[in-house]
Amino acid sequence: MKSNIYSLRQRKLTLVAKQRELLDKTAIEERNFTESEGAIYEDNIKALAKVEEAIIREEQLMEIERGMTGHVDENTMAANNAGNGSTPSGVGEKKKFASFGEQLIAVAHSSLGNHRVDPRLVPQAAISGMSETVPSDGGFLVQKDFSDVLLQRTYELGQISSRVFRVPISANSNGVKINAIDEDSRVDGSRWGGVLAYWQNEADTKVASKPKFRQIEIQLQKLTGLCYSTDELLNDAAALEAVIMRTFPEEFNFKVEDAIVNGTGAGQPLGIMNSGAVLEVAKDAGDTGVTLSTNDVINMWGRMWAASRKNAVWIINQDVETKLYPLTLGTGTAVQLLYFPPGTPGNSDQYGRLMGRPVIPVEYCATLGTPGDIILADFSQYVMGDKGAPTAASSIHVRFLNDETTFRFVYRVDGQPTWKKPLTPKNGSNTLSPFVRLAVRS
Repeated sequence: MKSNIYSLRQRKLTLVAKQRELLDKTAIEERNFTESEGAIYEDNIKALAKVEEAIIREEQLMEIERGMTGHVDENTMAANNAGNGSTPSGVGEKKKFASFGEQLIAVAHSSLGNHRVDPRLVPQAAISGMSETVPSDGGFLVQKDFSDVLLQRTYELGQISSRVFRVPISANSNGVKINAIDEDSRVDGSRWGGVLAYWQNEADTKVASKPKFRQIEIQLQKLTGLCYSTDELLNDAAALEAVIMRTFPEEFNFKVEDAIVNGTGAGQPLGIMNSGAVLEVAKDAGDTGVTLSTNDVINMWGRMWAASRKNAVWIINQDVETKLYPLTLGTGTAVQLLYFPPGTPGNSDQYGRLMGRPVIPVEYCATLGTPGDIILADFSQYVMGDKGAPTAASSIHVRFLNDETTFRFVYRVDGQPTWKKPLTPKNGSNTLSPFVRLAVRS
């Protein structure tokens, strides 16, 4: 059987998913690959390289074939078969675009009066229940396999967004309510929001208790992006796809991650910095000026909820990085480094290690010396819901005088911490949280 672009892309997605599964497993278990896992990973890398080469060859040939009058390439035939049900895998599916660039060009042409709307385009109105008379008014859904890659690239690029707890939201809903235990104290009578067990004699009267619940509401917000494409670029599907697949995943990832950290909750996700869950640790009394001390780090670590330590990461403003190198524990011959930069003995990761956890420089952290310049966070305690497929629309009118077509992408997403406030432990006066920041230093 001859391969086509769809089977190759599906093969690529499958291999990438396997690689991600391997990496996530070792990250969770905090270990390196076993010998067999390492061999599998290297084999998959080689297989991915071959698939990439095959995809490039297919796309080059398709471009040549499209210029041949009356010619229908085998990839287009595969799409047609998928649409008319002549193959089992295509039952119920519409005809597909051979590439994301081809779909973008079809979207652009849909806004021109002298072009009919490509029947392969699925209007957003079909999902929202709006009228389909002018489908371009509501935009078009990005083809499923392309939208999956867009979102996959968005989350793969992020060191924060890839760690959150993601909840998919169905096409017929604009939000979701998640039941959660309403627990903010571990003292007797407060665990699980009110559950209490007793040591009693067999004949004693049993005292009832029950858990208390609250609801976390995720209400989808709109993240939009615009791209201006020149007429020249619009004539080259491969180049247009390359530009979109690099720029928009990077920008969407930036905005999503910034919102996870700093979001106001008004028209955007609620960030940990503006939530009631964040716990602020006072600076060490010995701190002088805008600096960072060993005691600051130890105090932050001490307020991290113990169950979250295995998932926690440090995110820092890059200016904080130079303040980590001098940090030590102990004195004299017993002195130990607190921070291990990447590439040093015992740390082969791409990130440094502080208290054994990764240190990730990001642009979303506040400037040096202000709250949020260094944060210790377990992002698995942050829930994010999204609609999945983004929508795409275009117009020739916005930049008509510049001979440019405007593409608009809309991604529906929302999120917030699963904690509403720090936790009071059963014993001890210090509250705990999966989100800890250091107070202002001056």
